[in-house]
Amino acid sequence: MHSGRKLPRSLFLAPSAAALVLVAAGCSSSDAQTSITVPTPSSEAAAYCEALHEELPETVAGMDRSDPEPDSDLTAGWGDGAIVLRCGVPRPSKMGDVQSEGIEADGVNWLLEQREGAGPRFTTAYRKAYVEVTLPREFAHDITPLAEFAASVRKTVPERL
Repeated sequence: MHSGRKLPRSLFLAPSAAALVLVAAGCSSSDAQTSITVPTPSSEAAAYCEALHEELPETVAGMDRSDPEPDSDLTAGWGDGAIVLRCGVPRPSKMGDVQSEGIEADGVNWLLEQREGAGPRFTTAYRKAYVEVTLPREFAHDITPLAEFAASVRKTVPERL
């Protein structure tokens, strides 16, 4: 069901829908809500993201949903910012690297980016909108949360042909 593999070269030749932007994630504390940068996707991608927002699970990896600030249909969170999803992000530059690693979780392909000093970041591949999920360090070798997003992504964000 889950497999580590290199993303095929054809993924890297797809045109980018937007320029790369830096992802800014705020820190969370027990009495402060996480603040993140809301993506600015095309109207087509935003429509897919709004549909995805309605289908996202209430709990992921045993953590309750607690959406970050500012409130947006393009973002969601679980566990007071431990897991953050942003939909409509630009195509990651790493998707252009033939050495990039990808995984498959329940029918959804994801680009894996190991971030120094932070947990992994995953971005959907082969979809009409890019969905990014950042996980805490303890999930560095566990993609279970991605599998929990798979049904929602498959249902709302069509594959790129």
